[in-house]
Amino acid sequence: MQTLFNNIKGDRLIWAIVTLLAIFSFLPVYSAASNLAYVGGIGSTFSFFIKHFMHLLLGFAIIYGVHLIPYRYFRGLSMVMVPIVLVLLIVTIFQGTTIEGSNASRWIQIPIVGMSFQTSTLASVVLMVYVARYLSKIKDKEISFQESILPLWVPVFLVLILILPANFSTAAILFVLITILVFIGGYPIKYLGIILSMGIITLALFVLFAKAFPESMPNRVDTWMSRIENFRNGEDTEADYQIEKAKIAIATGGVNGLGPGKSIQKNFLPQSSSDFIFAIIIEEYGLIGGLSLLLLYSWLLIRIVIVSQKADTIFGKLLVLGVGLPIVFQALINMAVAVELFPVTGQTLPLISSGGTSIWMTCLSIGIILSVSVKREEIKEQESVEENPLEILSEALE
Repeated sequence: MQTLFNNIKGDRLIWAIVTLLAIFSFLPVYSAASNLAYVGGIGSTFSFFIKHFMHLLLGFAIIYGVHLIPYRYFRGLSMVMVPIVLVLLIVTIFQGTTIEGSNASRWIQIPIVGMSFQTSTLASVVLMVYVARYLSKIKDKEISFQESILPLWVPVFLVLILILPANFSTAAILFVLITILVFIGGYPIKYLGIILSMGIITLALFVLFAKAFPESMPNRVDTWMSRIENFRNGEDTEADYQIEKAKIAIATGGVNGLGPGKSIQKNFLPQSSSDFIFAIIIEEYGLIGGLSLLLLYSWLLIRIVIVSQKADTIFGKLLVLGVGLPIVFQALINMAVAVELFPVTGQTLPLISSGGTSIWMTCLSIGIILSVSVKREEIKEQESVEENPLEILSEALE
């Protein structure tokens, strides 16, 4: 065990923030699991607690393993993984499991172990690494739009198109984040306008196709449009049931909250342990708990930016932003949905909500960020030794 802790490297504050979020997550997940255990009649609260513990244990194993890998290897791995995730997304569309009532195939079953895996989350991480690799390659080079279509935008749009039918929110968020990353990476703004136009046209064509052939993707476009329309008009429909219960939970929590495990709305919110867990947190821990959580994510964002700025290569800088910003972005969207500042998206709260795939992919991203910070530490140690000739002489004598 001591050897394990000695091998933990990288940004210590990121380690601390991630650990704090993971430890805190047990409280709301265990509390909210009663909805599934007793109301839904699925298992027991303790079984959900153990399941969440195992997900986080594997997640931290992923962080530990990935952060020991030199981050330069992720350049080549992204090239290999893009075709793999394209195949996985295609398999998911035709063979994936569906969400109740929405006919959206998002998960595939992992053979032997019998666990489900949401392929779009893996595709999101891989695509951000791939984009960071390409941007670092063309940095300070004159490049035409035609030259960037095949190596950059074709893989991006292929992945987005394959995610779009089952998960519009993930595809939309990923497109926005890629746009932000390429802007930061110095991609010409005049070309970004063309890409944004292509994205809008692609979405419009997809909606028209879905409307013309509704049997191909039943309920999906209607679900998206109704959510946006209801949010814009402020209408109270059955689809807004979860939002209404989340608002009640937040109003009930007040400043100090009802206390751990004392949430009432967890018994009425179908997604109380995942999509709407932030509402349960405020109900039980009040505004103080909600703001504390927001502070932790803000602190994580600051550390991500600092690690990016201190990275020794352009690829390292863009890589950290590419995999780090989505974590905080997703957290803010989840919170915004709970307080009705944003339409329902189905995005979980990173490292807090229950669910294996989301936790594992978040941990994969954290591991990559730490890998970049490890390299920076090694450079600093090397510079320190070079500046101290007495240490070099001492080591030589030994």
